[in-house]
Amino acid sequence: MTYIPRAIEPVLRRAARDFPAVILTGPRRSGKTTVFRRLFPRASYVLLEDPDVLSRVKADPRGFLEGLKLPVVLDEIQNAPELLGFVRTLVDAAPRSMGKWLLTGSQEAPLMRGVTESLAGRAAVLQLWPLSVTESSKVSLLRGGFPEVLARPRSARTWFSSYVQTYLERDVRAVAAIRDLGSFRRFLGLLATRHGQTVNKTDLAAPLGVSVPTISSWLDILELTSQILLVPPYFENFGKRLVKSPKLFFADAGLACFLLGLETEKQLDASPFLGPVFEGYVAAEIVKSQLNAGKRREIYHFRDQKGLEVDFVVPTREGKITLVEARATRTVRPELARSLAALGAAAGGANPPASFVVHRGSAAGLETRALRPGVKSVPLPELLAALR
Repeated sequence: MTYIPRAIEPVLRRAARDFPAVILTGPRRSGKTTVFRRLFPRASYVLLEDPDVLSRVKADPRGFLEGLKLPVVLDEIQNAPELLGFVRTLVDAAPRSMGKWLLTGSQEAPLMRGVTESLAGRAAVLQLWPLSVTESSKVSLLRGGFPEVLARPRSARTWFSSYVQTYLERDVRAVAAIRDLGSFRRFLGLLATRHGQTVNKTDLAAPLGVSVPTISSWLDILELTSQILLVPPYFENFGKRLVKSPKLFFADAGLACFLLGLETEKQLDASPFLGPVFEGYVAAEIVKSQLNAGKRREIYHFRDQKGLEVDFVVPTREGKITLVEARATRTVRPELARSLAALGAAAGGANPPASFVVHRGSAAGLETRALRPGVKSVPLPELLAALR
């Protein structure tokens, strides 16, 4: 499979120059191991899923680490969290030796607890999500951005089916002791039909016959393993009563389409889920842009109880915000800017924030144009460039 350069590479190189350890988290199969091995070809490599390796780790963790040739990639470190304390000891013994410990992990929250306790101040912690539209023209609404799907699009359905099965059997069980994996699998399918909606846990619990606390636990699992993106409400006081529930999206549009049974562009175009899938696609691309720049994830939605709604509020530099509406149309009309103009006026007064309607583009190459004062229509790549 041909390697596709990742936008996060300069950030990773800089982190390896400035920190003794670099930890790269993100969803399984997003390319974490590949980018480390590409950027640091002289580093030795250890996969912490091999039973023989894990038995050696359990028997003598310090001796295992001291026998490694540095720099080293420790892949899937969440399988051997006991190593983190010993890595700290070795880092402290050589505090000026940078970029020697390169760690990957798929389960962010458990991994972060270990990092907080063991490697605070010694490690740069970054996230890598699947490929972005800025990294590959093959990334699409139907297929998403997982590298292996883009390399073999004809096998996409089989790949996603295997991914879900592997995810259920390995990651979910590693995070929480879920007894009924069948119900959890049905939960994934139900959740896909709520893609782009505000979270209603009672509505999710009733069809599955489980409790609301169970739904909360399952959502937590999906979020901490980077399978879903929960976009919280923007709480800035505009003198309005706001809806306080987060909006839910699958982090990869291809996985969402698979769970919805959408296999072709024609099916997607005719589907009532086209709009929500596109909205989630835009949200994920905004997050990828932030993470690839080494920034923290910052994206919100806005909706008040009078019905004024804007898909995304994105904080930018100097305390400013950018407003974004995502529309899966190829024909952009001025009325699509109405909510942006209304919220922009409330947020900025005489100096409203930058506002964009992002659309699917057209074969004719629709140019960026003004819809209202301060509101532009742009295809997704132009939106991401504007946010950078």
